Amino acid sequence: MAISRSQLVKELEPGLNALFGLEYGRYDAQHAEIFETETSDRAFEEEVMLSGFGNARTKSEGGSIVYDNATETFTARYTHETIALGFAITEEAVEDNLYDRISARYTRALARSMANTKQVKAANVLNNGFDNNFPGGDGVALLSDAHPLVAGTLRNELAVAADLNEASLEQSLIDIAAFVDERGLLISTQGRKLIVPSELQFVADRLTESAFRPGTADNDVNASRNMGMIPEGYTVNNYLTDPDAFFIKTDIPNGFKLFQRSPIRTSMEGDFDTGNVRYKARERYSFGFSDPRCVFGSPGAA
Repeated sequence: MAISRSQLVKELEPGLNALFGLEYGRYDAQHAEIFETETSDRAFEEEVMLSGFGNARTKSEGGSIVYDNATETFTARYTHETIALGFAITEEAVEDNLYDRISARYTRALARSMANTKQVKAANVLNNGFDNNFPGGDGVALLSDAHPLVAGTLRNELAVAADLNEASLEQSLIDIAAFVDERGLLISTQGRKLIVPSELQFVADRLTESAFRPGTADNDVNASRNMGMIPEGYTVNNYLTDPDAFFIKTDIPNGFKLFQRSPIRTSMEGDFDTGNVRYKARERYSFGFSDPRCVFGSPGAA
C-alpha cells in the first residue's frame, strides 16, 4: 500500500529534525568568539549611547556644585532579518520510494546552508568594517579615524594601515589604551582578543604564544605576551574575506551584539496541489555593534 503524504510527514519529520540538529551543530559557532547574544521580542532593537560627564570641578568653600548633563549622542539600531530556506521532495520520488535517501541528503545540505549563512552575516560586520557605505549609529564605518565625539573625534584604526606584525600589534595596543569617552576622558581600555582570518593564524600564534620576540635571534621577551596585553589570545574566523586585515576586540561593553529574535525552527508539510512534501528551516536575528570602541583594526598594508 502506498504511503500517504500525511503519513510520510509523520514518519519522516522527527528523524529529519534530529538529523538537521546534528548537522547544524557540527559547524563551529565562530560568531560566539566576537558577539554577545541577547534576545529580542520586537522587529528591531535600539541602543541609545550617552555622552557621560566632563571632569569634576573643584568646589570652593560655601560655593555651589556645578551640574552637568549627559546627552544622547547617537542610537545604534539592530533590524532583524528572517533567514529561511527549504526543499521539496516530489510526489514521484515518494512514489518511487526515494524519499528516505533524498530527504536525508537534502536535510544535511539545508543545515549547512543555514549554519553557513549565520557565520557569513556575523563576519560581514567586520568585513564591511572599513567601508563607510556600512555606517554605525554615529554615521561612520565601524573602523574609522573620525568617529564623532562631543569633544573632538576618536580613531579606532591604525594611523597608517599595516600588516599584522610585532610593531603593528604593539601600536594597536598603545592606541587602544588612549581611547577616550564622548567628553574626551581617558577610559583605560584594553585589548582582549586578536581576531584574524585563516591566512594570518600562524602569524597570530607566533605573536601571542611565543615566549620570546618572534623572528629574532636575541633573547628579548615577547612583551605583549609577557605583559598579558591580549589575555584571551587570538581566534581565527574563517569567514573573514580580507587576508591582510586584523582586529582586536577590546573590553568596552555594549559592543558587538547578536540579537536573537526567533531561534532556528524546522517544519514539514505536504502540498495538496503538487503532491510534493516540503521541509523548511527558519531563523530570525540581527548582528551589529553599538559602541565602536569595542574594536580596533587595520585593513593591512595597501
